[in-house]
Amino acid sequence: MGVPVRYGMNPHQSATVEGGPAVIGGAPSLINYLDALNAFALVREADTAGGLPAAASFKHVSPAGAALAGAVDDVAAETWRTAGAAADSLISAYVRARDADPKSSFGDVVALSRPVDAETAEFLRTVICDAVIAPGYEEGAVEILRAKKSGSFLIFEAGADWQPPARERREVLGAVLEQDRDAAELAAALPEGALDAPHRRDALLGMAAARYTQSNSVVLVKDGAAIGIGAGQQNRVDCVRLAGAKARVWWLRRHPFVRDLPTVDGMRRQDRLNWQIRFAGAEMTGAQRVEFEELFGTAASGRYDEHGWREEWAERLDDVTLVSDGFLPFRDNVDHAAEYGVGTIVEPGGSTRSDEVAAAAAEHGIALVTTGLRLFHH
Repeated sequence: MGVPVRYGMNPHQSATVEGGPAVIGGAPSLINYLDALNAFALVREADTAGGLPAAASFKHVSPAGAALAGAVDDVAAETWRTAGAAADSLISAYVRARDADPKSSFGDVVALSRPVDAETAEFLRTVICDAVIAPGYEEGAVEILRAKKSGSFLIFEAGADWQPPARERREVLGAVLEQDRDAAELAAALPEGALDAPHRRDALLGMAAARYTQSNSVVLVKDGAAIGIGAGQQNRVDCVRLAGAKARVWWLRRHPFVRDLPTVDGMRRQDRLNWQIRFAGAEMTGAQRVEFEELFGTAASGRYDEHGWREEWAERLDDVTLVSDGFLPFRDNVDHAAEYGVGTIVEPGGSTRSDEVAAAAAEHGIALVTTGLRLFHH
């Protein structure tokens, strides 16, 4: 018999859940469960493959970002006020995951592959997130988190030994569907020796992220962090372009023009981030342009329209690994990937035009690795 939850996909739908992670704080909805389960599966696989703490920022059953622990660059450290975070720490993994697409990560479900320490719990208390799932919590961490959102913050504990069953079953509009859980070993699918250690790590992180992203999906990874994820598109090239656009904005946020926007008294961190993203991506409406100049001044407003700096900076983004959950059907995927600094492509292969895809990769100097493993997820 299932346990009632707060609501189903929408507030007007009742729902129950049977099994799954323990709820030790808050009252989840069905979507909270779906996000938490998928996100935890992702970080556990990423941790196993990469040998480092892993984190994911999940929204609407797809990751906005995923990362392994690593060095937090100056922009992320300044944005999230985490200067001094150790490169092998759990908090570094989440900061890197959240920083990939902070507009999408607003109100996310946080997944962590290692027990939550007090430092990470304190950080989560300062950002807008709805839930956390982890294999456990160190002393004091739960108490810190329970104080968030007036006690309504969702806290899931998956347990270190949590293991989903070998078969999955669901009912959709009266049809009962059952299949083997996708448990194919990612490392075994990636040809040995095809990539050096850093690029193999990035490829495996991208494959883990793709496995738990709504298909079609493309993941762009750099230095152990996904910097752009294109999810749920009906054609592959739109996945590439969406992931690339997100990665480009992430990179443009590192430009001095964006970093040096004047500080506005009383402006919240998320509001400043949203303005930086609009400024970096040149995506303001007319009304926003007027407000931007009022907030940040005429010098910043002039830079918004200044020609060439975005393109010049974007050309410096390189050594990005692209992972696709399905084969690339046409060379246009590769042509667009090259515009976003992609140097390695990892895809299943097997398209009727794979020769054209391989030729395009060779033209752009991109290493192409085929795995034979499709990673669709719905």
